Order: sequence, then C-alpha cells, then structure tokens
Amino acid sequence: MNDTPDVTRDAPVVEVRGLSKWFGEVIAVNDLSFTIGRGVTGLLGPNGAGKSTFIKLALGLYRPSRGTLRVLGGAPRNNLDVLRRIAYCPETDHFYDNMTGFEYVYWLNRYWGMGKKDARAATESACELVRMADRMHDPIDEYSKGMRQRIKLAQCLGSRAELLFLDEPMAGLDPRGREEIFALIGRLGDEGYSVIVSSHILYEIERVTDNVVLMYNGSILARGRIHEIRDLIDEHPHTITVETPDPRALSLQLLHPGAMSVEFEEGKLTIRTRDPAACYEKLNDMVLENNGPAIKSIRCADDDLQSVFAYLVEK
Repeated sequence: MNDTPDVTRDAPVVEVRGLSKWFGEVIAVNDLSFTIGRGVTGLLGPNGAGKSTFIKLALGLYRPSRGTLRVLGGAPRNNLDVLRRIAYCPETDHFYDNMTGFEYVYWLNRYWGMGKKDARAATESACELVRMADRMHDPIDEYSKGMRQRIKLAQCLGSRAELLFLDEPMAGLDPRGREEIFALIGRLGDEGYSVIVSSHILYEIERVTDNVVLMYNGSILARGRIHEIRDLIDEHPHTITVETPDPRALSLQLLHPGAMSVEFEEGKLTIRTRDPAACYEKLNDMVLENNGPAIKSIRCADDDLQSVFAYLVEK
C-alpha cells in the first residue's frame, strides 16, 4: 500500500535516510541522509557524482537498494499520488520523429490527465515561458540543441506540477538563453514551486539559488548555503589562464601573496593561486587602466569543479 503524501507546507519536499543504490558491484549513491525544503535547491557535483541516479530514485524510476526516500511526504515508486505532483526535465533528449514541439508538450499533458482545452492552454503557456511560442509548431527535427532543451523545459512546466526536477537544464543554451532560464527558475521559486536543479557548474547554481547540496562519488560532500560552499571551494588552488602576447611581463605585475605557481606558454600565462579574487581584481584593473601587456582572454580551468571536488576529498 502506498504512503499518503503529506501536504503540510512546512514539511520537506524530499527526505532521505540511509539511501543507497547499487548496480551490481557499482555503488551509484551511498548512504545518503538529508532533507530538501521548498524553494529552489541546487544539486551540485561533477559528472559521475550520482546526481542523475538520485533524481531517478526520487522520480520512482529506480528502487532503492537500501534506505528510505520520501518525496512530498510519500514513497515515490509506483505511487501515483506522489508522481502526479512532480515533473522532470531530463538531461538527454528522447523525441519522436517528425513531432512538433507543441505536439510533444500537448500529448504529454494529455497523458498526464488533462482535458483537451486545459492541455492546449498549458502547452501554449509553457512554450511562451521558455520563449518557444514562435517555433512550437515547427518539427523538433529542425530545432537547434538549445531549442530542444527549451522544449524539454516546456514539457516539464506544462504539467503544472509543484515539484520540478531539472537535470542539467542549461546544457546547449547560448548565453542569452541561459539568462532567460536563470530568470525563469528564479520566478518559479518566487511563485511557490519547489525546484531541484542539477548541475556540475557552480556558476549556474549560484545564479538560481543560495541553497546547495554537493555530491561526489555517490556521497554528500557538503550542504548548506552557497557562501558556505564557496568558502570550501575557495580554499582550493584555482588555476587561471590568461592569453597575452607577453606572458612574462604580465606575470611580474600579477605576483601577490596568494600566488603559488606561474607557468608560461607561447601567448599564455597560467597562474595557480589561493586568492583568485585578488588575481581577478588585478587583471580587471589592468584591463580598465590599459596598464601593462594586452590581455586577450581570461579563463578559469576549474569551472567544471572536477579538480575542486578531488581537492576537497583529498583534504
């Protein structure tokens, strides 16, 4: 018999106790215990951290190997009372050939249980939210990767569920598209939706929430407010690569107490520093004041967090 969902507004939307999932000898998530409250929460971790497996457990697609998982007060697997209140935007694409974006969202809404009129209205509203109204009647085969990502978000929003799982929702979007989706997720949180956003990029999570769960190798590495997570990450030596025609001259102006090492390549300077803020500030000042060698580009090699998580685990 399925659990009856708890509709108390103050209750956690996700509650996990000793949750593990393994596939043969591979442990995908290992002894997770935490809660997620309402609003927007970031599920952050490098590729292979267990984020997608956890989401599929929360969607009832996988059965836990051990432990308990409650979503909106009930066990999600085979529980229609819970499942009709949650929606999912997957990381990967699975579309039918020759189907339009409108048809894709509309028919999923119909399968959800909506009548024709409600399904049409919900589909048009969702496509408008993700800026796809002008292309929703075009075949999905003609969509760019970013447009396909938007229509996946539309099908998630079209169901009007109260808890949304978004797995890498920014993948494939151009900078303008990312800004629009950042704003959309923020609005959803303000309007009372609960949203769990999965990403391997800290910057993306920072744009939509200050509440974060960090996963690594199937375990919880840390959780809390974004500034607490940032404090952990900022202890890690950041690697900053600067493209410049005179890397040696530039290095003399960038030396500061937090610098650990400097490497030179033709047209490039790579700095490892424990004080990236000071380094970025100096670089910005040099660009604004046109002081010193020309700076063509600045790139942080740790944007994907893989080296950051490895560093935290090894501490």
